[in-house]
Amino acid sequence: MVTKDGQCQQCPTPREWDLLESPYHFYRFLTEIEDALKQATTLHQCDCLPALRRLVRKLVVNSYWLKTQCPKLDPKAAAAFLNLYDEIGYPLTVQIETLMPGASSTIHTHGTWGIVAVLQGQERNTLWRRSPEPAFPDKITRVAEKDLVYGDVISFVPDAIHSVEAVGDKPLVTFNLYGETERQQRFEFDAIAHSAKRY
Repeated sequence: MVTKDGQCQQCPTPREWDLLESPYHFYRFLTEIEDALKQATTLHQCDCLPALRRLVRKLVVNSYWLKTQCPKLDPKAAAAFLNLYDEIGYPLTVQIETLMPGASSTIHTHGTWGIVAVLQGQERNTLWRRSPEPAFPDKITRVAEKDLVYGDVISFVPDAIHSVEAVGDKPLVTFNLYGETERQQRFEFDAIAHSAKRY
């Protein structure tokens, strides 16, 4: 789990055989995610990240269908997205993202919690933290890098700052689950100009 100060805390990983459930359909996954979030209504939603990570890992372990959902890349684009579920009023983003080798994201926060599972390729997360100075209130400092491969799952608190790069020679394919974005809290950072803007 990546915290707002750029630390990547190691979390317990359930044994794969403890997650086996056949069949495990996508609608069941969505229902279990919704149930876990409802249990957290009196708490901060980040408190249920361990339960959500477990469910994402369970989906990856049990769902061959998920691994066949790869958005096609336009030759002119570095990334492609496939929304897996979209319903008016549904407060989650559930998608698969593909990045070309060498492609990278901006430095950003999500303004909500997020969970990412690697389905193919290798992902390098560069982790940052705010380090404001009087002249540069939006200055950030690089803290660490974390490389992820197939089967790895990482989660983020809403104000965790990171950037992503697809490393290696294969396209990077990830399953992404995000809570409801607070637009006022989602930022893109410029580490050279020490600036931030709404993302």
